[in-house]
Amino acid sequence: MIISLLPIISKRRVIPLKDNDAIEALRNESDEFKRYETGHRELDLSLAELQKKKRPTTDEEYEMKMIQKRKLHYKDMMALMVGQYKSQQKN
Repeated sequence: MIISLLPIISKRRVIPLKDNDAIEALRNESDEFKRYETGHRELDLSLAELQKKKRPTTDEEYEMKMIQKRKLHYKDMMALMVGQYKSQQKN
């Protein structure tokens, strides 16, 4: 499953679709943003594979929780970068 980060949705924050320009610019200009975006996508695929199991082991459940936390961290970092980009554009 491939997710779209437009908008980037988090329990903590939603980046509205009007931020598409900022996201596209960051994709083109920032290697860090691209790493977060690629990492988030890869973690999503890993999590999907683990969630297919009907009876995950304790280690697999732990791994799922750790993946979810890393995914959230990546989303938060991307949201922060979008916010910083937008505030720089206002100046």
